[in-house]
Amino acid sequence: MLAEVVHSVADFANQALLAYGLSSSRRAPDAIHPYGYSKERFVWSLISAVGIFCLGCGATIVHGVQNLWTSEQPANIGYAALVIGGSFIIEGISLVVAIQAVRKGAAAEGMTVRDYIWRGHDPTAVAVMTEDGAAVTGLAIAAASLVAVNATGNPIYDPIGSIIVGNLLGMVAIFLIQRNRHALIGRAIDDHDMDRVLKFLKNDPVVDSIYDCKSEVIGPGFFRFKAEIDFNGVVLVQNYLERAGREVWAKQFREASEDKDDAALLKLMSIYGEEVVTALGSEVDRLEKEIQEIVPGIRHVDIEAHNPIGPSP
Repeated sequence: MLAEVVHSVADFANQALLAYGLSSSRRAPDAIHPYGYSKERFVWSLISAVGIFCLGCGATIVHGVQNLWTSEQPANIGYAALVIGGSFIIEGISLVVAIQAVRKGAAAEGMTVRDYIWRGHDPTAVAVMTEDGAAVTGLAIAAASLVAVNATGNPIYDPIGSIIVGNLLGMVAIFLIQRNRHALIGRAIDDHDMDRVLKFLKNDPVVDSIYDCKSEVIGPGFFRFKAEIDFNGVVLVQNYLERAGREVWAKQFREASEDKDDAALLKLMSIYGEEVVTALGSEVDRLEKEIQEIVPGIRHVDIEAHNPIGPSP
């Protein structure tokens, strides 16, 4: 029962931390954090998991080991059973709500519930579900320990139950620590989404080659995507001339050439070059917009022009 008291206190404190993390992560971007505060929920989820490991797992196992040789027949087993039964109902309702939230999150990301638990982009809902699941399982273990003590008259089953609950909390804590560690380090987006983006870029006529593609989770369901692209200059210029009008530029170049005025020709070439650079910017904007339509969770797209030849020595 003491193990479950410690577990309940740890649960309350940890879910308060998660609530604070959710609130903090909704702050708008600012000059210090231009990509926002979405990752803050990962920080508080990690702190919550460490709390489960230290307070829930550590204290519970230590208490159980200390009482292995000094355990006594517990008094008022009936009251303990009543408390466990009431707690089981409350925790069970909370677990059902958490499972529904995880299912909703999995559906939103197009994953199965199992995949979402292991690699979904929001560990907060998973943390609540696993903590509630551990609480329900812990209550079942505590109840089984009391039944064993009452049936056999041997009080050693009480501290054994405490040790089992502690190990259960330890496994949950390690799982949550790993999930949040990957999120904080900067896990890449799913292979399926990355393949869709790369397939689109490779099939776009204005793209010759793609280099150094990277992605990073910056929040639950939010990503950054970066790529260096070798643009097809011929297609780029053809697209621009189709929009601006080939004959207009051809006429201006013919006139500048016939006048044999080098200054006017250089000025015209400078204007034309500036227009081509602007056209390149328009192509970059188009690619970024279409990438965000393919994977709506990609909030920031960074496309850089790549020079495969490199600067001259």
